[in-house]
Amino acid sequence: QVRLVASGGGLVQAGGSLRLSCAASGTISSINRMGWYRQAPGKQRELVASISSDDRTDYADSVKGRFTMSRDNAKNTGYLQMNSLTPEDTAVYSCNANIRPYTWSSVNSIYWGQGTQVTVSS
Repeated sequence: QVRLVASGGGLVQAGGSLRLSCAASGTISSINRMGWYRQAPGKQRELVASISSDDRTDYADSVKGRFTMSRDNAKNTGYLQMNSLTPEDTAVYSCNANIRPYTWSSVNSIYWGQGTQVTVSS
């Protein structure tokens, strides 16, 4: 079974940086689009960034110029580099991925990982 594990969150001061990782494991042939989401208490989940299989990225307006998403296909891992963090970035960050489990099938499925807490102090 495919599993995604998000890590790298923590407590950081405003203006600081964090690098989140999203590692996929299990039955994986290939990973297509990967995405990072965040959700603050009492608010809906928000798409932060996504990256396609050919490394094209998209970002929420609130993080453009500060966050950078990347991927390492050899490690089945996606990353989110977060710079110039502000208290408004405080949230639980989760990752997902569109994954093809088997080489002999073109059927893909979406998988979600658990969240990692990011807290930015003033």
